[in-house]
Amino acid sequence: MLTSYDASLAAVSVKAGVEVLLVGDSLGNTIQGRETTMAVTLNDMAYHTECVSRVASSVFIVTDLPFMSYASLEQAFSSSQQLMQAGAMMVKLEGGQWLTETIKQLTDRGVPVCAHLGLTPQSVHKLGGFKRQAKDEISARQLLEDAKTIANAGAQLLVLECIPEQLAAEVAASVTIPVIGIGAGKETDGQVMVVQDILGLSEPCPGFAKNFLSETNSIETAIQNYVIAVKNKSFP
Repeated sequence: MLTSYDASLAAVSVKAGVEVLLVGDSLGNTIQGRETTMAVTLNDMAYHTECVSRVASSVFIVTDLPFMSYASLEQAFSSSQQLMQAGAMMVKLEGGQWLTETIKQLTDRGVPVCAHLGLTPQSVHKLGGFKRQAKDEISARQLLEDAKTIANAGAQLLVLECIPEQLAAEVAASVTIPVIGIGAGKETDGQVMVVQDILGLSEPCPGFAKNFLSETNSIETAIQNYVIAVKNKSFP
C-alpha cells in the first residue's frame, strides 16, 4: 500500500506492483505544504481521488475522509458518497470505539471502511504531536479493544500507525481483517508508506521510512523495490 495523489505517480505505482493506493489526507503536508492535515477539505480529497482513479482502476483505491467530515452519521454518509463517486473503493477514517455506529451504518449501506488507530494525524494536537502511541499498558489495552470493536462493527481493513511492534503483532493476531502498518514493525499483514517518504522527498523524513530512490535512478524501480521489500519483510 502506498499513498498517491496524482495521475503520474499513480500510474507508475501501479506499474511497479503496488496493490493498494491510498489517497491520503497527508496531501495536506506533501502537496499543500501544511504542517497538519486539518485544513484538507472533502473537495480536495475528491479531486485527488478523481486524478488517481483515472489511471489506477486495476488496483484498490482507498481515500481518507478528512478532518470533521464524519463527525455525524449524516456527514459520514454524504462525505463517503462524494468520495466513492469520485473513484474511491473504500473510505478511511481515524478513531476507535466512538466510530462503531458510523462504521456499521456505512458498511450496511455498501461502503467499505478502513479504520486507522495509533498515531491519528487528525488528532495530532490532542496527542501532543507526531509521536509514538500506546506505549503503556493501559493505552495498549485500549487500542487492542478498539481494534476488536471496529473490526466487529464491519471495518474491512485496519491501519496501525506508530505503535510498538509487539502490540501491532498482537492486534494482527486478534482480528480477522487485514492489518496494515506504518511505523509499527513488520508483523502486520502489509505496510503503507507516504510515497514522498520512500523517494527521499520529505523533510524531515520519518525515522521509520527508507529512501528507496537512493539505490536507483528510477522512480519506478524504487517503488518496485519497496513492494519487494514489504513482501519479503526486509522492510521495515
